[in-house]
Amino acid sequence: MYKKFLPSEFVKSVFDISPERLIEKGIRGIITDLDNTLVEWDRPDATPKLVNWLKSMKDAGIQVTIVSNNSELRVKSFADPLGIPFIYKARKPMGKAFIKALNTMDVKREEVVVIGDQLLTDVVGGNRIKLHTILVLPVAKSDGFFTRFNRLVERRIFKALKRRGFVTWEEEV
Repeated sequence: MYKKFLPSEFVKSVFDISPERLIEKGIRGIITDLDNTLVEWDRPDATPKLVNWLKSMKDAGIQVTIVSNNSELRVKSFADPLGIPFIYKARKPMGKAFIKALNTMDVKREEVVVIGDQLLTDVVGGNRIKLHTILVLPVAKSDGFFTRFNRLVERRIFKALKRRGFVTWEEEV
């Protein structure tokens, strides 16, 4: 049961994920969450560092699609200036938005990674349809209303995963 909550990998931030490493693994697409994964949940625009990271992915031929549970206004106003395709109100962890992102990028499941900061939405959603999932630490220490509830549940899941020896990294979300 706990395996569905277990990410394939854990890194501290998206900046620890290089295009070279992804290409080595045959990755051609990234499905990423937005809030507290790419930027703080209340930051309207991408940071210069994030713009450079996204450009490095594009230059390497790796497509990026944002899949967010947030509103169209939030996701569109962030993604449009960057020229990144997006899916809003994704209803993660349901699989429909992940499948739509795969189809939009025209990539196979084994050619995609899912990057996110939440076990209950990003990791479970990606794992449900057998995608490679990468959990990152949240960018901000604060969260929106619904995410705060998820974090409480996630802490309990992490403790159970740790007791069973599944969590091997130092940091906890």
